[in-house]
Amino acid sequence: MSTVRIGAAAALYDLAPSTVRWWERQGVLGQPPRHGGVRRYRERDLRRLGLVYVCHVTGMMPLDKTAIVASGDADLATWRRTVREQVREVERGIDRMQAARKYLCHLLSCEDDDITECRYLDRELTAHTPRGRFPHTDLCTAAGIGHRDESSACCDENRCGDCRGPLTQTGRGRPRKYCSRSCQQRAYRTRTEPVPRP
Repeated sequence: MSTVRIGAAAALYDLAPSTVRWWERQGVLGQPPRHGGVRRYRERDLRRLGLVYVCHVTGMMPLDKTAIVASGDADLATWRRTVREQVREVERGIDRMQAARKYLCHLLSCEDDDITECRYLDRELTAHTPRGRFPHTDLCTAAGIGHRDESSACCDENRCGDCRGPLTQTGRGRPRKYCSRSCQQRAYRTRTEPVPRP
């Protein structure tokens, strides 16, 4: 039976050998047989590597879900549930991208000289930004309420420090202050951006 080394296996899918090794260490790929301490990939191993590529790279599936789908160890119900969950996640991403495309196309067609004067901007800000948490037509009033809420709820361990969404504590390590990395980064930028001078 013909076999190839890791470099050729990785090159078949335009991957770095280190990526293939990482996937093996994460349990996404099984260890191939070795001859003289060198990994040797058979046809079956190359097919499984391709499946991991399709799930993780093409299908944007996280590695933990990719491991379930590509390992061959999961029962059919688990396998199908995992794929369905990823389909729903991709559909949510498509919805976000279509909304982004729609708004960007609107920007191109807007007839206002100053886009901040666009009559649709308030609706878009309410629908697509955290500003929508404060149902006031006046942005200054909404900002003031948001600032008061933020300062009065700084000790609320069940709310994200940025978006004020629900926060789940793991019970391990330090208590979480933000629900996601994006919220943490946004809060950091808000704290560190210089205040513009008048």
